[in-house]
Amino acid sequence: MATYVIGDIQGCYNELLNLLTTISFDADCDRLWFVGDLVNRGPNSLEALRFVKELGDKAVTVLGNHDLHLLAVAQGRRSVHKRDTFVDVLSSPDKKELLNWLRHRPLLYSDTDSGYTIIHAGLPPQWDMDTAESMARDVEKALKTKKYKDFLKYIYQNGNDTPLKWSSNLKSLERLQYAASCFTRLRYCDSDGNLELRYTGPPGTQPAPYLPWFQVPGRKHEGHKIIVGHWASLGFCSENGVIALDTGCVWGGALTAFCLETGQRYSVPCLGTLKPGED
Repeated sequence: MATYVIGDIQGCYNELLNLLTTISFDADCDRLWFVGDLVNRGPNSLEALRFVKELGDKAVTVLGNHDLHLLAVAQGRRSVHKRDTFVDVLSSPDKKELLNWLRHRPLLYSDTDSGYTIIHAGLPPQWDMDTAESMARDVEKALKTKKYKDFLKYIYQNGNDTPLKWSSNLKSLERLQYAASCFTRLRYCDSDGNLELRYTGPPGTQPAPYLPWFQVPGRKHEGHKIIVGHWASLGFCSENGVIALDTGCVWGGALTAFCLETGQRYSVPCLGTLKPGED
């Protein structure tokens, strides 16, 4: 049995099939973990979403920012962007079933056997893993309730007022909004843990005093093995116990898988001609 962690698919369904052929994926004994962003920007969001859902317990998927965006658009809590490519999901006959499955995915998944944790984006330096687990469960609970539409509305309509530093004094919805931002959007923060959520460029080009979240000294989750996606301009990276797997397939790069048991990396090239853009 092998466990393969796969980077951001973003609707690149044909590349996913090619990658599974490359790794000789055996659904009878292998497992797949997906680091989020199954949909959007690529050409086949519906096929990708259906395929991963149908894997059942052979797959683990955490939520990414594009997945949350799809849920918010579907509930009228956010407008469609001109670059969005998930209209096929919104018009599908099984839309309700697919979106219900998607909103029940975790924000964080930890595997005690391997010692690995997967999230989509990042963790603030003030969080140890117990806090990260607790906050993930709180956000997941909010997404599973009947009032999840109101939660999505709060996240996006108050986006400009997102708390940028963790505090135990944050109000309930502020805590959830902050946590959702970290799990699905974080790339940079400063040494005090103030988030920089707008800048998307590669390390070395960011404005001072910000650092990649996994380079902040003294972070309380240091020493844990964490696998993420989200950061196409970073590409594949293995540093400080963090492995980043978004190699920008949807932007003309590649789709990448990492085998937990062997440490081997596999990639297949993008089949399309999309150009880099906002992610």
